[in-house]
Amino acid sequence: MEWMAFYLFAAVFILLLSGYPVAFTLAGTALAFTFIGEATGTFDPAFLQALPNRLYGIITNQILIAVPLFVFMGVMLERSRIAENLLDTMARLFGPLRGGMGISVTLVGMLLAASTGIVGATVVTMGLLSLPTMLKRGYDPQISTGIICASGTLGQIIPPSIVLVLLGDVLSSAYQQAQLDMGIFSPETISVGDLFVGAVIPGLLLVGLYIAYLALIAFIKPGAVPAMPRDALQHSNRLVEDVLLSLMPPLLLIIAVLGSIIGGFATPTEAAAIGAVGAMLLAALKKQLNRENLTEVVRNTTRVTSMVFMILIGASLFSLVFRGFGGDELVEELLSDLPGGTYTAVFAVMLVMFLLGFVLDFIEITFVVVPIVGPVLLAMDIDPVWLGIMIAINLQTSFLTPPFGFALFYLRGVAPDTIKTMHIYKGVIPFIIIQILAMAMIAYKPQLATWLPTKIF
Repeated sequence: MEWMAFYLFAAVFILLLSGYPVAFTLAGTALAFTFIGEATGTFDPAFLQALPNRLYGIITNQILIAVPLFVFMGVMLERSRIAENLLDTMARLFGPLRGGMGISVTLVGMLLAASTGIVGATVVTMGLLSLPTMLKRGYDPQISTGIICASGTLGQIIPPSIVLVLLGDVLSSAYQQAQLDMGIFSPETISVGDLFVGAVIPGLLLVGLYIAYLALIAFIKPGAVPAMPRDALQHSNRLVEDVLLSLMPPLLLIIAVLGSIIGGFATPTEAAAIGAVGAMLLAALKKQLNRENLTEVVRNTTRVTSMVFMILIGASLFSLVFRGFGGDELVEELLSDLPGGTYTAVFAVMLVMFLLGFVLDFIEITFVVVPIVGPVLLAMDIDPVWLGIMIAINLQTSFLTPPFGFALFYLRGVAPDTIKTMHIYKGVIPFIIIQILAMAMIAYKPQLATWLPTKIF
């Protein structure tokens, strides 16, 4: 019976590679296997009786309300053209340095990640605004495209992040299930706020590693990341004032959203509402809050939210059927029997997620893989915050790994004709290695992810 669970997972994987919609693939394949299982006597239909309660739990889950609110916030800020002002002022600030344009793109990516969290919008915006300038100033095409893609994906780890919101919900359920399996009937919980706080230091670490890489390139191959000539920069006696004016709006919004969560003044859902209202105010100040923009923002928000919730519903049905076939027991046996215990099990799961990232989206991995392996790993006395941050950084690589990394497609769509697809593919490889290095550092020093939450909460 347990091998039916393996066949179910394999069937879903093959159908996803075929291009079928994720939500319908998960739900449809699961239902097909229930008929097969019932006919062969390997599946108890009673498992499906829990489905209505699961679906009701999804639509009444207050944590998930943060998803459309954060999406609305990000899309609204993208329409308010904050990125343009940030890139302009950062280029003037760091342009005279070797690698300065790359550093500017990294820092702007960090700020956009902390204020919007929308990978596609960030990559497209920086690709349109900074890539032509970098190429014109003699930047190596591979380094230029690599840093734009990598900086754009920072929204996956730097809060507020949609990934962390979804992971917080999935890991919370997995953590409670793991404790119940261990005989703990008053289980502790993990919140989205815990993951937000835990991701701060790893996110800054990743930004620091990107900048360190650019500094190394500037030292080894200065011709690949030349400084912008001063006569090419817009001179202004008000540079400091201009930098402050461009930085203050997104910084104030970041402080309002994250500060309210960290300070305990608001839940992530409430903070997301603050962010949505704040984004509308910033758009109004930029004179971008009009009917056309508002309509487009609402449509994009609805489209993304519908996709997320449909996948979540399909994943709920899939996990029920998978468990009905004894898949959770199969996974537990496989991970428990690995030599080396907990460390080998974590490494194996991270490796599988990394490989799946070559062909699957982060949402698919979050809703399909994490509910399966999460309870098993957390039952091994692994810190849930540390595990969540490790998974989030791992999922971040799914946006960069060829051939289906979404960030690569986003940039390919707006890049000049002189940029070849291989330039982008080769350009992201060093940054994928940097992300793996960051994971190794956090694995070696879990305190990088767990220290700050223990000090604040």
